[in-house]
Amino acid sequence: MKKTMLASVINEFGDYTKFGIKEVPVPTITDDEILIKLDYAGIGQWDRFEREGGYDQMLGLNSKFPYILGSEGSGNIVSLGKNVKNFTINDKVYAVGFLNPKGGFYAEYVSVNHELVKIIPKTITLLQASVIAGVGLTGLRGLTDVLNLKKGESIAIFGASGGIGHIAVQIAKSIGAKIYAVASESDGISLIKSYGIECVVDGKTEDIITKAHSFGFNNFDKILLTFSHKDINKFIEKFCFDGKVAYPNGVFPEPEKRNDVDIIGYNGDSDKDIINRLHKYIENGEIIPHIDKVFDLDKVKEAHKYLIKHYVGKLSIKVSNLKNKIHI
Repeated sequence: MKKTMLASVINEFGDYTKFGIKEVPVPTITDDEILIKLDYAGIGQWDRFEREGGYDQMLGLNSKFPYILGSEGSGNIVSLGKNVKNFTINDKVYAVGFLNPKGGFYAEYVSVNHELVKIIPKTITLLQASVIAGVGLTGLRGLTDVLNLKKGESIAIFGASGGIGHIAVQIAKSIGAKIYAVASESDGISLIKSYGIECVVDGKTEDIITKAHSFGFNNFDKILLTFSHKDINKFIEKFCFDGKVAYPNGVFPEPEKRNDVDIIGYNGDSDKDIINRLHKYIENGEIIPHIDKVFDLDKVKEAHKYLIKHYVGKLSIKVSNLKNKIHI
């Protein structure tokens, strides 16, 4: 087994220029962990906040450097802890590990607890599997655990063509909700319509209130805010009578609190139960992630610059053998 690996690391918190390729030790595993040789790693909007030291400061983590970002990815198993069952060497898997104490997924190898790992079903590719966990868990928790969305209920999903949003739209459709999707630009609208959603609006250029009325909506049972909007407070006032609004913590600006509407911020925490529930949707082919762009591991700087641009769905990193490309 290799003792060192290549990783995209930062040696201090800051902007996207802080990334560099470095040779670091391959993480060890405990009896309950799995070592994965990664093919792809997902990139999340929350990675920017982590890169800047936001989580370190907020949670008092006292992080050590060099620091490896990345909270999800896919690849094949190369080593198993002695307590790990139901997996074998070379299984193709996807995993999630937010603020993973042994290092993130922007690397050739990652070590994670076996409860955070799933075998990739035939319904998605290895690449698609790399980006589905973080946004999938966040969207699913918001729709089911916070909003308790039911079949036949109406829901407005903001940021519908983004990472969390485009998965949330597919989950809400599977539940049987009536969906009004606020997407972004023509490619975002096309993506959401490709899922069979008819009531879609461009939140950047169209009047979200007038369009909702034109689609026949006068009230929404639920609202999921994965991306904020300048008219969100007016929208809630006009359309959410005794309803419920949920948003992942980190969405800004947050909607104003009201006495007549439950407005709840939540975290997309991962645990065995929600991972199992998400996996059922994936196995059934009910959610398939869209990937806008794939970057090589040595292009993480460019990937993080891209995070502030317009794109739909998700971004991914191809974790390839860089020994021949990179002089350490």
